[in-house]
Amino acid sequence: MSDTTLSIGSLEAGPGTKVRGSVRADLGTLTADIPLTLVNGTRPGPRVVITAGVHGGEFTPIDAVVRLADRLEPGEVSGQVIICPVANPNAVYQGRLNVSPVDGVNINRVFPGDPDGGPTERLAAWLFANLVDGADVYVDLHCGGIDQVLRDFVGYRLTGDPDLDKATAELAGSFGIEDLMIGLNADGGNSHAAAARRGISAVLVEVGELGQRDGATARRRVDGLFRALRHLGVLDPDDSAPAPIREWVWSAGVTAEATGLWYPEFSFDADVIGEVAEGDVLGRIIDPTDGTEHTVHAPAGGRIIYGMHGLTVAPGTELAALAIPWDPDTAPSPDTLSVPGMGRGSDEADPRP
Repeated sequence: MSDTTLSIGSLEAGPGTKVRGSVRADLGTLTADIPLTLVNGTRPGPRVVITAGVHGGEFTPIDAVVRLADRLEPGEVSGQVIICPVANPNAVYQGRLNVSPVDGVNINRVFPGDPDGGPTERLAAWLFANLVDGADVYVDLHCGGIDQVLRDFVGYRLTGDPDLDKATAELAGSFGIEDLMIGLNADGGNSHAAAARRGISAVLVEVGELGQRDGATARRRVDGLFRALRHLGVLDPDDSAPAPIREWVWSAGVTAEATGLWYPEFSFDADVIGEVAEGDVLGRIIDPTDGTEHTVHAPAGGRIIYGMHGLTVAPGTELAALAIPWDPDTAPSPDTLSVPGMGRGSDEADPRP
């Protein structure tokens, strides 16, 4: 049995126990109560941190990790699992947007945060100092928000450390999700990028769209988490066959250049839909004042991985992101694949919020 007590703030889970509660984070001008479940196993193993609720309006990840916390039993666990279902309470409970209503900051652009910065920067720093920095593995769960359509994928960053990159690639492939999005460097303020820079095997998992919270999607997401925990040795392995994978890199992001009403002309209804060539029409922005039409074209070829489903857009609003198959033998340099990010902010190495 492991003889290490798992402690975060005032919460403590002794070996072979599971504890649920909240820990208060001091954000300078305000505080936030961060809900946590600590599962301390009966055998030695890795420390795995799983977060959801980094953004508002992304409900399926929160639902899924609560279900996971209910099902994990310490007697079946090797190592320690820390589950945070609502990492950004202000955005989740008040804003329901990628940006926090407290200060208008997208937390997934400022990791690992600044303990002397604004409230959202302080929250990012608190999450890293108290949760992520002690982890062997970090899994950050997202989905398409209330205005986004999205193909399920797992994203991770290349760091140049062969052992770390290999372990993270294998982790990414363990969730049973076919599409893997590879960031060619670990730059930027995304949570998994900041964790990768600190030598932590970190992935971004995107399952679901339009902020939906249906039970089938949540159960599918929980199943993926159990697969990953078995892969990591946190849970006993089973005889599940590995899922096929396809590897992609981002090729372009598309932003609005006008204010108006967005009418996309792409769909995710079938595998063949969403493949576009450079110059194809992606949709139109109509000015409601006079009916002026602005046609939006694909700046490059690729598959549409996620896109804006909301009706109203302004200049700079992200409309779509495109990816191309990854071929390390013919891959372009990272600098040529920098694209902006959805969520009222940008991250040059990875377009996801």
